[in-house]
Amino acid sequence: MPKSANEQRLSPLERRASGALAAVFGLRMLGLFLIMPVMAIYGQAYPDYTPLLVGLAIGAYGLTQALLQIPMGMLSDKIGRRPVIMGGLLVFVIGSLVAAYADSLAGVVIGRALQGMGAIAAAILALAADITRDSQRPKVMAMIGMCIGLAFALALILGPLMGPYIGLSGLFLFTAISAVFGILVFYFAVPKVEVRAARGDLLPSSKEFGLILKHGQLARLNVGVFILHCLLTAFFVVVPTQLVAGGLASEQHAWLYLPTLLGSFVFMVPMLIIAEKRRQQPLFFRIAIVLLAAAVAIIGFSEGSWLIYVAAVLIFFTGFNFLEATLPSILTRFAPAGRKGSASGIYATSQFAGAFVGGAAGGAILQWGGLIGVVAFSLVLLLCWLLVSLGMTPPPQWQNVSFKLRQLSNAEIESLATELAEGAGVEEVRLVASEQIAYLKVHKTDYNEEQVTALVKPYQS
Repeated sequence: MPKSANEQRLSPLERRASGALAAVFGLRMLGLFLIMPVMAIYGQAYPDYTPLLVGLAIGAYGLTQALLQIPMGMLSDKIGRRPVIMGGLLVFVIGSLVAAYADSLAGVVIGRALQGMGAIAAAILALAADITRDSQRPKVMAMIGMCIGLAFALALILGPLMGPYIGLSGLFLFTAISAVFGILVFYFAVPKVEVRAARGDLLPSSKEFGLILKHGQLARLNVGVFILHCLLTAFFVVVPTQLVAGGLASEQHAWLYLPTLLGSFVFMVPMLIIAEKRRQQPLFFRIAIVLLAAAVAIIGFSEGSWLIYVAAVLIFFTGFNFLEATLPSILTRFAPAGRKGSASGIYATSQFAGAFVGGAAGGAILQWGGLIGVVAFSLVLLLCWLLVSLGMTPPPQWQNVSFKLRQLSNAEIESLATELAEGAGVEEVRLVASEQIAYLKVHKTDYNEEQVTALVKPYQS
């Protein structure tokens, strides 16, 4: 059934709400990432400095995020999205202030852990879904994803640029002010909605975790994102100091990260296009893993000028950005119909857990095993990932479709399920009577939208 022009565009309300939510998400992630490129350098000024504490300061947010991401999403179903998001942002502000005024690295670690306790990602994504129509939801989620990527890129540039003038305490104060601004944006720009029902494609369900954990391809993706973010935080435990040792002053690091990030996109985008067009995602996954290993080896075993390290950082971000962009895309295609929320919840938990383990392990290994120890740890992780990826298959060419239903009897549910299962291009049908939604996984090319829409129409209000 063709859609009208209005159905194909975001409404003014959707544009305002999605833009505000993307800004809030981006500001929060900017605060989490901002100290990453400078912590290893400025952390040395604290009286209790150790590489282990630096690593914990970089990755501590990951532990509390991993522990609270799913519970906070579920809590937003019970008490509403807005209280959870506002409360999470306030906790983030408190954590930033604790870190800003800490006179020891241990205090900074506590502040970073508090920052992570404001785990609002699931609640924001669910609220974005509550406010937007099904047809416009992919655009909104893409907008939020772009803001996260932009926040990471800005953090790598702004951290080294601002650090020499305002110091580490100033950077934390900056994140606190940014979060306060985010609270104001959220309060005034995001409309109030009363939808609280759980949505299997958006919020995790504890009953379905076992099914998702047993899914071989999803398990490989969860292992992959754990290793990727473990490597990222371990990488930034050593890279800033290596750049300084190579002759590049810390205040100049911003001008290194900017061109290398831009250059990585020049190489990464063609990889994405070719991998998708030829359905060679597993091959390009392995190529990206090898690129990460090459970058780590250059950082660890080269003793030349900082220009060599520039090449290593460029190679690293080419591989990292390809994997960071591809992993969630593949996850949504492997996730069973109506269970994307559960799959994403486990994925996010794995991602943040990796960030914590990488920072803690990187700092501990640097303290007791030196740079070579961190390099060896990183290379072993990447070798394990390479072996795990050998069982990876190209993602199926499916898309998820959902239809809102009226209250149905048991007989109607069985009848509709049978009819939909026989629809052209329909691979999987899942009816959730409590939510009054039909979830379908359909083939992109064989799916007959008009036929399926006609089948569902008698069961809608």
